[in-house]
Amino acid sequence: MKLVAWVSWLLLLLLLSFQNGIFHIRLCQGSSQAEYLLNLIMSGSTQHSEEWPELEDATARAISSSSFSANIEAQEGSMEADKIDALPGQPAGVKFNQYAGYVTVDRKAGRSLFYYLAESPHNSSTNPLVLWLNGGPGCSSIGAGALVELGPFRVNSDGKTLFESDYSWNKVANMLFLESPAGVGFSYSNTTSDYNTTGDKSSAKDAYTFLINWLERFPHYKNRDFYITGESYGGHFVPQLAYTILAHNNNNNKSNPPFINLKGIAMGNPLLDAVITLKSLFEYLWTHALISDETFSVISKECDYIHTNFSATCKIYQAKALMEMGPVNVTNIYTNFCFNGVAKPQYHGLENDPCSGSYVTSYLNRDEVQKALHAINTSWIGCSPKFGLSHWKDAPITTLPIIKQLIANKIKVWIYSGDVDALVSVTSTRYAIKAMKLPVEVGWRAWHSDGAKDVGGYVEAYEGLTLVTIRGAGHLAPSYQPERAFTMISSFLQGKLPPPFS
Repeated sequence: MKLVAWVSWLLLLLLLSFQNGIFHIRLCQGSSQAEYLLNLIMSGSTQHSEEWPELEDATARAISSSSFSANIEAQEGSMEADKIDALPGQPAGVKFNQYAGYVTVDRKAGRSLFYYLAESPHNSSTNPLVLWLNGGPGCSSIGAGALVELGPFRVNSDGKTLFESDYSWNKVANMLFLESPAGVGFSYSNTTSDYNTTGDKSSAKDAYTFLINWLERFPHYKNRDFYITGESYGGHFVPQLAYTILAHNNNNNKSNPPFINLKGIAMGNPLLDAVITLKSLFEYLWTHALISDETFSVISKECDYIHTNFSATCKIYQAKALMEMGPVNVTNIYTNFCFNGVAKPQYHGLENDPCSGSYVTSYLNRDEVQKALHAINTSWIGCSPKFGLSHWKDAPITTLPIIKQLIANKIKVWIYSGDVDALVSVTSTRYAIKAMKLPVEVGWRAWHSDGAKDVGGYVEAYEGLTLVTIRGAGHLAPSYQPERAFTMISSFLQGKLPPPFS
């Protein structure tokens, strides 16, 4: 084995060991998602894959190809059958409808994706439909997005009961959470070889197939304003699904369905460019006084990010940086850790509990919960081990060209960034936006939530794209700063920037 390759794997092992137990660290609710993302970035698996064509080319020729086309499938489920009477342990007085179930995306393969829908308690008939996708790749949107971050409920430390979130995004939108691809959470395939051929393109195709079939089951949403949101590896999933929708929309028209009324996308701490993200990781650690000047100087000199030429010295000093950092959570450099799944007594209500991921796992593995969700009886886990490095088949090094195509097609693009996440940092996001060379329309300024005197974050609007930082938030931004994240998503859906200080 070549020295560079050996050092690369050594670094990867150091990263994973560092997060899984050396120094007694767990990354808690963001751990698996962060581990999966680190795994992908550090391995270089994003550097040798087919790029996506221009949208016009996709519309003209790729729609008809087997790798891109999608069909309305005969379904066994129905909206009425998918309605949830009540989730076990939910608080009294819930005033919104909930649905959950399966949509078949490939009947021959027996491949079905699982969803959870939380409608708005008010104005559900007019509020937009918003899809949420978690990252990984291979992590659950229900286990993280719905039950840890932005859904209507969170799980108490008993793993049996729920409490309501004051800042659930279903207050301003009908929230649809999708476990994707098949093999994640409750989603599955009866053809196990599917798990060996999954990648970005197949995930986008299946998610699109899910949507057009789900809209047949929920036809009153067909003409509703539709938005796609997500985080982390959602920097791939979200724009790629939007691209797929546009390509099919352009191939069809409103009188020749399916037509999805896509209006915009919002991505949190998203992986947009693997090389920029890797470079920014070490820069962020240095600027936040977590590694030495000497180590950062060698990394800056030896790591050729422009030509993606990483020398043995580069790899060794990247590993040295992580050891210098010590027991710090790279997804939120100021957070506490979860030790042995035991909640800290100071965590209560919507304050971030680093052990919440373990509560969710306990809850979703209860028989009565799986029955209420109309899910198959299975051992639910937050991130699927089916999607290791050798099984994820395509992941372009950058999604910036796709995002530029979305902007050119008048799709609203927002990127929000928790500013204490080192893994996919605001530094990374700013470099990625700079690479797109977009003119600034509204200069950098502070914003606040509901008249609060403290700064909620900062915003800068470019031509076709808006950057919003969320102050004090980590990789899973809504779990750390729910009120500020709620202000952000409300502003996004209203089509206006977060409120300025007067």
